[in-house]
Amino acid sequence: MIRIPEGSTPDLKNKSFTITANVEIPQNGANGVLATQGGRFGGWGLLVLDDKPLFVHALSNQAQHKFKVASNERLSPGKHVIRFDFKYDGGGIGKGGTGTLSVDGKQVAQSHIERTVCCRFSLDETFDVGADTGSPVIEDYDSKMPFQFTGTLEKLTIELGPQNLNAEDEKELERRQRAGALATE
Repeated sequence: MIRIPEGSTPDLKNKSFTITANVEIPQNGANGVLATQGGRFGGWGLLVLDDKPLFVHALSNQAQHKFKVASNERLSPGKHVIRFDFKYDGGGIGKGGTGTLSVDGKQVAQSHIERTVCCRFSLDETFDVGADTGSPVIEDYDSKMPFQFTGTLEKLTIELGPQNLNAEDEKELERRQRAGALATE
C-alpha cells in the first residue's frame, strides 16, 4: 500500500506506539522500506538497510534533527518479527521518547529521540508500506528510491497508545494545526 494521505493513517504524533513487521528474509538478504510516513523534512521510517533493521525519525532536514534506532546485527534468512516500541516522554506536544528495536522478541537497539514532529509530517508526502514513494527520511537510501523491500513483508501492524495531553497542550496542538491549515489556503 502506498501514497496514503496523512489524514487517513494512524496518528503516531504525541503518543507512544508500536510498529510490528512480520517479514521473511531470502537467502541473499533483504533491504528496503517496511513502512514510512513523511520524508526528509519531517517523517519516520521502519526499514532494513544493509540487512539490518532500523527506525528513523526526522524532525527536519537538519542533521541534528535526524534520529536513528539501529541494530548492528544482520537479519538471517528466514522469518522474523521486527518490532519498534516508542515510549513518549509526555509533558507536552512534540516531545521526545525512547525507541526500542527488537527482532524476534530480543532487543537489538535502544535510543532516545530528543524531539518529535508534533502536528503534521508533510502536506505532500504520504504513508507507504513496502516502499517509499516520496523523499527519503534519511539520505542513506536516497539513491535507492523507492527502496522497495526485497524480502517478503507478510504483515505490518501499528498499535497506538493514548494521547495523554492536558487541556493546555490540546489547545496548543489545535492552534498549530489551524495555523498550518491557514498557511496552505
